[in-house]
Amino acid sequence: MTKTTMNLTELLEKHDEGDFLRAVAEAVLQLIMETDVEGVIGAGRHERAEGRTTYRNGYRDRALDTRLGTLNLRVPKLRQSSYFPGFLEPRRTSEKALVAVIQEAWIGGVSTRRVDELVQAMGLGGISKSTVSKLCKDIDERVGEFLNRPLTRCPAGECGHSPRGGDWPYVWLDATYLKVRQGGRIVSVAAIIAVAVNTDGRREIIGLGTGPSEAETFWTEFLRGLKARGLAGVKLVVSDAHTGLKAAIARVFEATWQRCRVQCMRTALAHVPRGQHTVVAAAIRQAFSQPDREQAGTTWRHVADQIRARWPKLATLMDESEHDVLAYMAFPAQHRTKLHSTNPIERLNKEVKRRADVVGIFPNEASIMRLIGAVLFEQNDEWATQHRYMQVEAFSKIHTAEPDPILSITTEAA
Repeated sequence: MTKTTMNLTELLEKHDEGDFLRAVAEAVLQLIMETDVEGVIGAGRHERAEGRTTYRNGYRDRALDTRLGTLNLRVPKLRQSSYFPGFLEPRRTSEKALVAVIQEAWIGGVSTRRVDELVQAMGLGGISKSTVSKLCKDIDERVGEFLNRPLTRCPAGECGHSPRGGDWPYVWLDATYLKVRQGGRIVSVAAIIAVAVNTDGRREIIGLGTGPSEAETFWTEFLRGLKARGLAGVKLVVSDAHTGLKAAIARVFEATWQRCRVQCMRTALAHVPRGQHTVVAAAIRQAFSQPDREQAGTTWRHVADQIRARWPKLATLMDESEHDVLAYMAFPAQHRTKLHSTNPIERLNKEVKRRADVVGIFPNEASIMRLIGAVLFEQNDEWATQHRYMQVEAFSKIHTAEPDPILSITTEAA
């Protein structure tokens, strides 16, 4: 039978103080594996037992990177079947991507002190370029397949994903700004994330792109790429008021644009003293509680007229933004709570920023796509197991409602 105790005195004598904890960890994990494999075999080492199913066949070396450093383990091999301990399961995709990004920065000589400290804490010293390349290739293939998958309807199993609806009435677009090295300089780039809901009421992450923050050509190319992959039936696009993005939406989609209500309210309150924020915000929100678009517009204009004499800049802003901020009111009431802002993807953006903050400065844009793409890949899988995001029956009301010519964004050549 496997020895079930360890002589800590012997371990301490063999290793200096700095290596003692690592030696204990190796011994504990080795003991766990030996015990596990006995359960798989049905007998201990050199034990005769009727329940034995196979025999040992040596060991294979396996390194495990931990905060204590690299643990050198010996995984038992079997003549028939196989054994692999649970604590050595492959890292999740995003965790592997994070490791790859850190390794790239370190090996390329562009790491910051923060990245160096993280590398040391994870015990990743001495990783070769070939190891990094192999790791990155595996992640890039999986993330690339996810980000470039077709968005048209497909039967279950044919494309490797769950069946999807044919139309995507609602699309949310939001940008997160990240720092990356380009030509020896550190610059800020926009990582734009696209999320959509199909007519089956399911929410999916449908795209990721990086480029200049205000460049209309970048946004246009990104949106046309979504259409080329099968994005169709778009009725409402929700985003912040990026100049280039708004123009690109008008150019590519024949749809209504909804300006993020939260962002607009933040801009509006900047025109009044802080002490008046609560009162002014409550007055503006009266429009949002109305039952339909017509009454919401009437209330919005009434509030603007009331504050015009005291805060003319705020009144002018309300005049200019009425149709953009209240666009969602023309859509089914069952969906409105999720249509007025980019808040439905706020948690997603927070997770993206949390992972990106660990890296700090990305070595190149490919590493951004690798890490952020892996995070989105995992989140999309999680959404697939959840309940429908929107009520399916309400989608029929979008098509039966009379189109509002004021709210429509005409399209130029797509």
